[in-house]
Parts: sequence; structure tokens; C-alpha cells
Amino acid sequence: MVAIATYAQRVPYADSTVTTKHQLNTFSGQKLSYTARTGTQPVWDEQGKPIAAVHYTYYTRDDVTNRDKRPLVISFNGGPGSGSVWMHLAYTGPRLLNIDDEGYPLQPYGVKENPYSILDVADIVYINPVNTGYSRILDEKVDRKLFFGTNADIKYLAEWINTFVTRNNRWASPKYLIGESYGTTRVSGLALELQNAQWMYLNGVILVSPTDLGLKREGPVEQANRWPYYAATAWYHKRLPADLQNRDLEELLPEVEKFALNELLPAIAKGYSISKEEQDAIVKKMARYSGLSETVIKQNNLDIPTSLFWKELLRDQGYTVGRLDSRYLGLDRRDGGEKPDFNSELTSWLHSFTPAINYYYTNELKYKTDVKYNMFGPVHPWDRSNDNTGLNLRQAMAANPFLHVMVQMGYYDGACDYFNAKYNMWQMDPSGKLADRIDFKGYRSGHMMYLRKEDLIKANNDIRDFIKKTIPAPDKPAKY
Repeated sequence: MVAIATYAQRVPYADSTVTTKHQLNTFSGQKLSYTARTGTQPVWDEQGKPIAAVHYTYYTRDDVTNRDKRPLVISFNGGPGSGSVWMHLAYTGPRLLNIDDEGYPLQPYGVKENPYSILDVADIVYINPVNTGYSRILDEKVDRKLFFGTNADIKYLAEWINTFVTRNNRWASPKYLIGESYGTTRVSGLALELQNAQWMYLNGVILVSPTDLGLKREGPVEQANRWPYYAATAWYHKRLPADLQNRDLEELLPEVEKFALNELLPAIAKGYSISKEEQDAIVKKMARYSGLSETVIKQNNLDIPTSLFWKELLRDQGYTVGRLDSRYLGLDRRDGGEKPDFNSELTSWLHSFTPAINYYYTNELKYKTDVKYNMFGPVHPWDRSNDNTGLNLRQAMAANPFLHVMVQMGYYDGACDYFNAKYNMWQMDPSGKLADRIDFKGYRSGHMMYLRKEDLIKANNDIRDFIKKTIPAPDKPAKY
């Protein structure tokens, strides 16, 4: 194993580590000492040859006498093709990038303490899948299909996690997976793959802003399920009628959810067979709950794509709203058109995260390399066929009575919206037999809800509570 990464190296070492010591002042007032290990661990072929280097950063609290009882959180972001930078530097890790309390970039760029990190209750490893972050394919003759697909990604990462857990002597620890966005697809599949192929059983899976997890929702269901998100975003931008606008968001949304399921869905399903009177009544309610005009809704046959919503909601003010977080505003070249020119939220995030992660690795973790940190790496074409990850997660839960799931979702996320996150779980487990092991947590922000300070605090506390709840009492058997 190489002791330290060096400059003049455009390809990472297959196996390397850099170790540094740090302290953190937590929100509870305690001073916490911890060790950070960052480096690469190989992916091997069947002959034992390293074919890729997967970069990781592993944080352990120093004053732990029995690590067998210490929870381990294994963290992935999404994309596919995205590095682990987002949750690492803005959510659960010991350092935060420099942003304001609502998540907007500040200068000078850099990092600061994260007093709300879950490092007080769990050790954490952040993993960059192949071609993201500093991770790279080492043998260009290797078939890219070994890495770049829903099931290939799950398979090699499960093997990699087995090696990591063995190297770091964590087999006895309670283990958790957390994934964001496409990372939820990844960890949902990993829950079963780890169980079936690596014989590794988990205590919890945390889904942050989940994708569809392979659970289809085309047609009227897809169209109707958007409406609670539209209502939340319109409420945030004060576009609802006064009687709705004056209500609290979380008191209003259940009403819109019922409308979407009980009225809007069957109305859309009727197509042209719907009566004019019923259509007029539905359109009136759609406009009332979304801030859109009845004219626009009728012109689009009751089907308002998200891209049109982002363009239309504040068109009269000359703004678009963000895709992943609709609190963010954008400016288009012209107010006409059916979709925004760019994703205002993503450009804002890249603005603040990119300098911060590069600064952090070089200056604080002492990982010095000429390998570029890929915020988004070349992983396409990505094979999305045979995505059964939602059903795989259900199977893992059914076979492991200790396994719990928590879903964390932002009300203003238009890419992986909160109501579809609920729908995922309802359809994943239609019998309801696992419902008592599935928790839903909503936040008043978007896809990366933790960028808003109030939700950073709340969401990390929700993880703490989830970990506490899902560690069984000593000697409690895993059985039904």
C-alpha cells in the first residue's frame, strides 16, 4: 500500500492512503477528536489484477473503545457519475463548505466546521464510484460495462465494500447505507446484493431524494403525482390564492395529495371522455393548487411537464425556478418558450462545491494529486436495464427483520419530488407489512435539503434518531 499520494500523477494509485488527525466542536458543546483516512482501494478482476481505483474518505471518532458497537455509515451520491462531494461537504461530514444559511455561495471559498455532523454517533465512509471524484479505471482495455450500469455498479461496489469492511475490521459494527438521488438506486440494490452475494446484513438504508427505484409510473399517475410538488413550489413563491397561501405548508400538502390521488388521477385517465363540466372543475382546482393559469392547463390537456412548470410559474416576473431546488431563480434570454435555459440551482451548487472540495483535499486532508476531482465524471452510456432496485430493497427488508428504511425528501425538489418518494414506498410494499419499518421525513428545501441550515440540523438529527432506533437491544433475535 502506498503511504501517500503525490503530484505528477494523472492516474491514481490502485492502493493508497493518507491519514490526518482533526478536532470538531459539536453542537452539544463537546470537543470531538477524529481521524480522517483518504485514499484509494482497488477493484480487482477475477485474476486479482487491479482494474480500477476507487477513492474514499473514512472518518473515525478517536475515543471509541469498542468499535464493534460503533455504527458505520457508508455514503454515496448519485448522478450516475457524481462524486460523493455533496453529502461529504454539506451534510453528514465534519466539515462544511462556505455557504449562507439558505445554501447560496459565499466568498472566500473554503470550508468550516460542521457542528451538526453525525460523526458523534457513527463513523462514516464517503465513496466515489469509478470515474467520479478521484476514482478512475486503471486498465483502459477493461470493458466499461463492468462499471457503468445499474446492476454492474451495484455488483462491483458490493465487492469493494466487503474488502473495505474486512480491511477496517468493521464486520461486527451496525452498518447503514445512505444514498442521494441516483445514490438511492445504488443503495437500494446494494442492500440485497450485500446480503445475498457478500453475506453482509444491514441495520438501515437512508434514501435522500429518491429516484423511481425502477418502479414505473407513466401516464396519468406520473402526471397527477407532480401536483403536490407544484403546490409546494407555488406556496414558496407566494403564487397561491390567499386562503391557501395563509396556511402552513405541511398542513396544506396532505389536501393536495388527496386531490392528486382521488380527483386528478381519475380525471386525467378519462382523456377526452371526461365531461366539460368535470374538466372545468378539475382545471379550476389544478390552477388553484399550482399557481398556473387555467388557460395554460387547458392548452396542455391537463398535462403540465415539470420543465414547463419551471418556465411558467414566474414567467410574468421574468424568472424561471430551479429543477432540483425550486427556491432558486434563473434568468433566461427570453421569457417565451417551454423550458428554462439552464438549471439555476445546479450552477449555484457547482459554484460553491468545486473550489471547496479541491481546497479541502489539498489543504486539510493532505491528499495532493494531479488527478482531477470529477464533480461529474464520464460514465455514459449507462445501462439502466433491469432496474429492480426498489423491489430488491423490499426483498432485503423481508429477509432481514433488523433492516429499516428512512426516506428524506425536500418539498421543493422537482427532479425527485417528495410525493413520488412516498409513492415509491407504497408500491414497493403494497401489502403494508413493512410499513412500520419505513420512515418519511420532509424538509422545506430541495434535492439537497441539507444546504438550508435549519434543515441541515433537522435532517442530521433525524439520522441520529434513526440510528438509535434501529440498533436492536443486546441479544434480541432477528425473527418474525
